[in-house]
Amino acid sequence: MKKTWMWCLVGSLSLCSTGRSLGQGTRSTEEAVVRLEQQWFEARRSCEQLAPLMADKVLITESDGKVTNKAEALESCKNTKWSLLRMKEMNLTVFGDTVIATGDFTGEGTDASGKPLEVHERWTHTWVKMPNGQWQCVASNSSPLKI
Repeated sequence: MKKTWMWCLVGSLSLCSTGRSLGQGTRSTEEAVVRLEQQWFEARRSCEQLAPLMADKVLITESDGKVTNKAEALESCKNTKWSLLRMKEMNLTVFGDTVIATGDFTGEGTDASGKPLEVHERWTHTWVKMPNGQWQCVASNSSPLKI
């Protein structure tokens, strides 16, 4: 079942939802993943919050096509400094204990070498409810958007 979630940026992140009413199980699953996505977004500034959101064997495909693992992604996060972060909307599709989340991301900052960054991406995260009941991202893919 697909539902669109909109991010409202007014001082701090707050959530608005659009779409039809869903069953309690699907709704609680979507609400859990929306909270995780908000944590992921905020963790771009504080990378230690990102580690528990990722499965140990997460596969990350960067917008340049490079495939990285959890350790490499965390190192890259630590070395990137963001001055502006913006997420427009998020779409969720639930498949039992798996959720596919997509959205658009815009950011400005500096990379590890201090070189200015301007990023416009569409991202996809695949979240799986692990046997211990914790949701973790098992795959992340970013594609550049032409503005």
